[in-house]
Amino acid sequence: MNTLALSCLIFVLTLGGILLGALLRRALPEHHLSEDSQDVVRLGVGLIATIAALVLGLLIAAAKTSFDTQSTQITQITADIILLDNLLAEYGPEARPIREQMRSIISPLADRLWREKQASTTAPFEFSATGEKAYLAIQALSPQNDLQRSLQARAAQVSTDLVQTRLVLFAESSNVIPTPFLVILVLWIVIIFASFSLFADLNLTVFTCLSLFALSASCAIFLILELSQPFSGLMMISSEPLRNALGPL
Repeated sequence: MNTLALSCLIFVLTLGGILLGALLRRALPEHHLSEDSQDVVRLGVGLIATIAALVLGLLIAAAKTSFDTQSTQITQITADIILLDNLLAEYGPEARPIREQMRSIISPLADRLWREKQASTTAPFEFSATGEKAYLAIQALSPQNDLQRSLQARAAQVSTDLVQTRLVLFAESSNVIPTPFLVILVLWIVIIFASFSLFADLNLTVFTCLSLFALSASCAIFLILELSQPFSGLMMISSEPLRNALGPL
């Protein structure tokens, strides 16, 4: 289920909680709605609301951290590609075939990265044949002087760092929100909104306000779900900087 559909479902469940509270208000005997009962329910709901706020804060922090981490990894890959191309350009014309190979694999690399992270199941990692050839070609360069030896060593290190960042990004989990956390959080929200209509007449003004509050809570969860999926959706990390990292030779 995509994030928008899931958020709409949560909104509907929250509205159901409001209507449930209103139905209970009509069904319960009058002495169950006394001031003492209201105080007990308010205290219990206050506890649940506090816990829900803490969990919501934790989920927002986890989703934002995951989004920033994967965005940084994409930026690091882009920067390493630019640096590697610059080092090979300084090395000399002998490295031109490697630079041409790099330009041929950037778009397929971006497509593969976004496709991997969007997939619901993760297949075993497989190295790109063209990328591996470029990596081995850097190792096989035959420097003729100290400058070229230094440039080859730096290029080899940058290419190694690039591969490591790529593997870390592959291994990074996109699902940072455990399903039990989300289910329990939604249950708490439904209980909270049910309590709102349990002791108040559900007139048009109250229902409208509670609906807006429910929409706000659903939007917060929507943002969390979007942040937890940085390679798809409305807040997707752009692939354009990576695709346009290297200009034509």
